[in-house]
Amino acid sequence: MYKIVGVNGQQYGPVSAEEIRRWIAENRVNAQTLARVEGSPHWKPLGELPEFAAELKAMPPQIVPLPPAVLTRAANKIPAGVCGILLGAFGIHKFILGYTGAGLILLLVTVLSCGLLAGVTHLIGLIEGIIYLCRSDEEFVRTYVDGRKEWF
Repeated sequence: MYKIVGVNGQQYGPVSAEEIRRWIAENRVNAQTLARVEGSPHWKPLGELPEFAAELKAMPPQIVPLPPAVLTRAANKIPAGVCGILLGAFGIHKFILGYTGAGLILLLVTVLSCGLLAGVTHLIGLIEGIIYLCRSDEEFVRTYVDGRKEWF
């Protein structure tokens, strides 16, 4: 018996090897799908389990496009990243992502210090902008849109 992690991140199972073979034939799982043999603490891609190697090698690799909802929700990634790099001292990237409080903190620190602390706030924006741009769309949405992580 096996447990499977679906594309939605939920666990399914326990399921039999025959059921997994049927899912492979229906393209519901692939070589990268995480599975765990019942009783084992480790998750492995199905492609690493020898009992499914023949079925998975017969299948051509599938390119699964990102769901449109993820792409739409990640639309602010590039503007926020670029503004973080270029205008980080003013917190513009925080306002783009809807973090008004964090944006005001960066803006007020820069303005109220008469620009003396602008280097610090710009460095924060630069680091965050690079982090935003280096994340995948899915990871960006999970961390900054759904998770509402305001800093770094």
